[in-house]
Amino acid sequence: MEPLAPESLTGVAGIAGLASLTSLTSFRPALSPAHLKRLHDVWRSAGWPCGDALELELLAGGWLTRHWDDAGRPSLRASDGALQQLAAKRRRHQQALSAHESLVARVALEMQRAGRVVWRGLSLRAPLPGFAAAPKQPAPGETQHSDEPPPTPTRWVTAMPDVFSIRNTTVEDYVEPVVHEIKVSRSDLRADLMRADKGLAYLALSGQCWYVLQRGIAQLEEVPAHFGVMWADPQGLEVARSAPRRAMRLGFAVWMALAKARAEQRPDEDGQTLLGADQGP
Repeated sequence: MEPLAPESLTGVAGIAGLASLTSLTSFRPALSPAHLKRLHDVWRSAGWPCGDALELELLAGGWLTRHWDDAGRPSLRASDGALQQLAAKRRRHQQALSAHESLVARVALEMQRAGRVVWRGLSLRAPLPGFAAAPKQPAPGETQHSDEPPPTPTRWVTAMPDVFSIRNTTVEDYVEPVVHEIKVSRSDLRADLMRADKGLAYLALSGQCWYVLQRGIAQLEEVPAHFGVMWADPQGLEVARSAPRRAMRLGFAVWMALAKARAEQRPDEDGQTLLGADQGP
């Protein structure tokens, strides 16, 4: 089919055809996270086409362009506009990361001021109840009790709390481990709450678990009741709902992880200060 020459677009039919072509070439969808991820993948790769709906929308919107090599093989390239979008996304990510790290540091310092030993960036294994195992078959001559619940194997998941702290004490029963998870964006919070195992892991490692949220990113009732909530703003931290407190003793594996990690040191702290030295003789 021969392309339409500009001089052929005359009259009512020509105007309609020109409008159709204009609307097609000016189609530019709003870039969703999936679009941005595909653009990033194309930019970092050789750009081999996939031929799916995402690629079609990006091509139609001018975010991607097609190229052919000497052998006639097509490849994709991100347009200048797409690169600007990717750069803007990176700037937003860096700003969010900076805000997140700043708030993590604020919470860690507040825990230290409260007389607690603080760790950031820990990776801890948390035990969670597993799925019900198959009923154990009774041995010959053994009576099976139907009212006994089937055993549930332990599942282990990895938790990485933003701030983990314990009381500065030598009495194991008094350490009161606490987890603070920091969120500065609504999307990050929603993704966190949708992962049930993540919240359960925090609860399995602590006697109290708090979400510290940038004020305005969520409503209090959106956070499950077994978590405490703090609002954070430039003026400070405000308790919106206290975290339920449970008796908790740390397992040996957690103690080993804490021993291998480096606790945060306050800028004004003397590393040789003895336990209880600030309480007088």
